Amino acid sequence: MKEFKNSLNGSNLKVAIAVARFNEVVTDRLLEGAVRELETLGVASDDIAVAHVPGAFELPGLCRRFVDSGKYDAVIALGAVIRGETGHYDVVVNNSTGGIASLAAEGKIPVILGILTTDTVDQAMNRAGLKAGNLGCNWARTAVEMVNLYKQIGK
Repeated sequence: MKEFKNSLNGSNLKVAIAVARFNEVVTDRLLEGAVRELETLGVASDDIAVAHVPGAFELPGLCRRFVDSGKYDAVIALGAVIRGETGHYDVVVNNSTGGIASLAAEGKIPVILGILTTDTVDQAMNRAGLKAGNLGCNWARTAVEMVNLYKQIGK
């Protein structure tokens, strides 16, 4: 039986991060956590590319560009969608997460879904490191682990 080993070695990896500006008090924290964790895992600062889009709805398009560029080993999509008084929340959540999931399922490179979907700002802030761990760190670790797994499996 062949078993693939997990690795969190980020040396020589290039990672793109797409970040939604909407709810940036949350997404800035997620970005900070993701970048810090990538660097801790050995990804060089110069090998991390960050681009901002207006909101979570725009994340799939930017992630597609990053994937198609062929320059990156992984893409992380960071956003925060917080429920409001209208049905707009459902539209944004379904389309942004669905778009990222479709891109990830293509399997070209790991595309990590890092979009918080919460009912309140407090819930989002807690998941961005205010009270508990910063999920940006988790998503960075996931990106590095998945790149190394893809490399072991090959094309």
